[in-house]
Amino acid sequence: MTETVTAAPVLEARNLTKHFHVRRGLRPRSTVHAVENVSLTLPRSAVTAVVGESGSGKSTLARMLARIITPTSGELLLDGQQVPIGQRKRQEYSGRVQLVLQDPFASLNPVHSVRYHLTRPLKIHHMTDGDLDGTMESLLRRVALDPPARFIDKYPHELSGGQRQRVAIARALAVQPDVLLADEPVSMLDVSIRLGVLNLLADLREKSQLAILYVTHDIASARYLADKIVVMYAGELVEEAPSAELTDSPAHPYTQLLLSAAPDPARPEPPSLAGRGAPPSLVSPPPGCRFHPRCPHAMAVCREQRPPTVAVSPGHSAACWLHASDLSPAQAKPLSVQAKPGPAKQAAGAVKPPSRTAEPSKEG
Repeated sequence: MTETVTAAPVLEARNLTKHFHVRRGLRPRSTVHAVENVSLTLPRSAVTAVVGESGSGKSTLARMLARIITPTSGELLLDGQQVPIGQRKRQEYSGRVQLVLQDPFASLNPVHSVRYHLTRPLKIHHMTDGDLDGTMESLLRRVALDPPARFIDKYPHELSGGQRQRVAIARALAVQPDVLLADEPVSMLDVSIRLGVLNLLADLREKSQLAILYVTHDIASARYLADKIVVMYAGELVEEAPSAELTDSPAHPYTQLLLSAAPDPARPEPPSLAGRGAPPSLVSPPPGCRFHPRCPHAMAVCREQRPPTVAVSPGHSAACWLHASDLSPAQAKPLSVQAKPGPAKQAAGAVKPPSRTAEPSKEG
């Protein structure tokens, strides 16, 4: 894993927003604010991890990047060129950006063999070069399903969970993409085989120079695999940094909360979860910072205004008022007796990272 990511982005998202309109019976239609103004870059030969709890908008973001879901607003750029919103040139785009879903058993058709699942994308995108069988064997070897003859005619129910996920990855690689979007690719797998799939993704980054988006709720596995980590909460991006720096020096209270919940056998005492409550409703999200009802450091300004994105250090940014330097005493007034941040300049120092970063679990 490299420490910094400097390559030009293959895929870039700018201010992506997605609102879902829902209606229940005779009630007025309501709006789910699933993703709000998220910007993201995916450089070549690098893994970018998107971390957050369930309902934070991670999978919705991945599906917008794959153009399965149309954004409400915002734009996508592929190699610096704007991608048209809608179905125009969809096949050409999917030949360069592929999505691997969370549940391999659900993403593979149970009535078709591995041969069918690999043949279909090869034929649609004209990738066979006259040797269909040889191309399929090469794909299976790339994902460590060797010898290929042992797997090529099997059906999904005849494979293990890890083998099914490798077939799903091989199917995505069949079109020789530049970007691989992996939506929680190991969360449905046994703990004993998760590491193998993560190492496969790392190998593809190095040998195939893929730009990989790794969506996960496990920040320990994100540190193990990713070059950069992006943290999402309630549909918004709250922190972004190189993986080692983010886990060693988290700048946002929500990132601290995730790290304190990560398993760490070397931790001398049980984790102290300073946050409280549950994620907010995305139908009526809280005003200002969406994390402020749970934040132990919340100030008056957090309830009133959305926080700006502040550069904490080179390559490390956080959307948190604790790092703002121009707050008035009224704005810096704590909302809770649990939080005593003092003046704004001292408030940033109140955000202290855990004493020890969690090592990767077997998922990482």
